[in-house]
Amino acid sequence: MEHSSEIEVLVAQENFSDASVKKQETRDEMLSRHRKEIGQLQNKEIEMKKAAAKGSKAEQKAKKKQVEEEIAKLSAKLKEKHAQELSSLGYISSSKVDGNDRGNLDTLVKAIAGVSVASAANNNHKPSKSVKRREKRAQEEAAREQRIKEEQSSIVSDRTVENELLEKKLGPLGLTIYEVKPDGHCLYRAVEDQLVHLSRGSSPYNFQQLREMVASYMRDHAFDFLPFFTSENAVEGESDDSLSQRFESYCKEVESTAAWGGQLELGALTHCLKKHIMIFSGSFPDVEMGKEYKIDDDASLSSCIKLSYHRHAFGLGEHYNSVVPNL
Repeated sequence: MEHSSEIEVLVAQENFSDASVKKQETRDEMLSRHRKEIGQLQNKEIEMKKAAAKGSKAEQKAKKKQVEEEIAKLSAKLKEKHAQELSSLGYISSSKVDGNDRGNLDTLVKAIAGVSVASAANNNHKPSKSVKRREKRAQEEAAREQRIKEEQSSIVSDRTVENELLEKKLGPLGLTIYEVKPDGHCLYRAVEDQLVHLSRGSSPYNFQQLREMVASYMRDHAFDFLPFFTSENAVEGESDDSLSQRFESYCKEVESTAAWGGQLELGALTHCLKKHIMIFSGSFPDVEMGKEYKIDDDASLSSCIKLSYHRHAFGLGEHYNSVVPNL
């Protein structure tokens, strides 16, 4: 791809503002801006990939690899910039505790969770259950970011291998991937796109309505979901907090936040929509859900919801896309 250095400079200028010219931000303002900048980079990657999808297959493959390399570099720069800015507010960015980065990770967890490091250190009261829940979610997010950072050097090749395996799997079926916005609603946006194709018009539900349907179905069929919810969402030290209350909190997040969807939500979707769902993956075996809703074997692919699962998408975590006919 020509002028790659110029593209990198332009993307960097567009997405990464210089903190030195900004007024002093509060912690919440800074974290909000960080999330926005991550979203801008994700959108830029989609635009660059679409621009690279021209020419012969060999040309497309070369352009796609170059885009992935450029995005990986920009992603690493953005993470470094965010770490420096958090450091300017008093959060540890590089110091080590007991010979490891545990102090840095714990501090970052509190920053993401919205817990003041200073106040937490001076507060002798037992943390509330809501704070512990927030810190647990933040711990998971920080651990994910740490893993991404550690694997940054190999993520381009992992992503390339995953995409190539998916292409080899989908190509003979006459299918290709339609990329949806990676904003936490990706599962629901991908399903919405599939409903558009199946109805040959417009989807009867948008992504937010699908979220609300899933939350409602999970509440109405709680006993079907609680065993799986318990195994994935056990919280240490919360034995006095009832399982039903924790499950209701989870359903509220599904309903009203940008929480990423997964196996539980897919299970609810297949029953809400009464649709057979196929999930293709380049990293794991393909998964079928809602087999009882198959119309017939010959028409199963044309009549089912088809999604792709990406373990290494964007260097920022798991992602779902819509799988459509390759016209």
